[in-house]
Amino acid sequence: MNNIGMDWRVLALGSAFFAALTAIFGKVGVSEMNSDLATFFRTLVILLITALLISARHQWQQPDHLSIKGIVFLILSGVATGLSWLCYYRALQLGPASRVAPIDKLSVVFVVLIAISFLGERLTWKVGLGAALVALGAALMAL
Repeated sequence: MNNIGMDWRVLALGSAFFAALTAIFGKVGVSEMNSDLATFFRTLVILLITALLISARHQWQQPDHLSIKGIVFLILSGVATGLSWLCYYRALQLGPASRVAPIDKLSVVFVVLIAISFLGERLTWKVGLGAALVALGAALMAL
């Protein structure tokens, strides 16, 4: 549990729900404009909402209180996010949302593999089986 009393699973479920809406709304949005421009507008909205949330919660921090390592990895995460969004919106523009989104969720399998390889996380039978089922589901839905 975190300091606001919400379990990480509830937040993860919220993430999944909003990701589903992202696919549906994005599919409609990219039908009306260039996918890269659509990604730009989406990014502006995210920037605005996040800035408002941080301001409302009084969570801004002084730059000298930030970790250099943390900043470097957040920059790398931002680059990866941007590239992911550019690919995702272009895929939505070209293909059906019901087939693009499951392939996108192969990120679960990649996270498991990278977490084991680079973060030293242990592979349990539950995580291994779950990742295999996600991969199988994505493959079935993409056909």
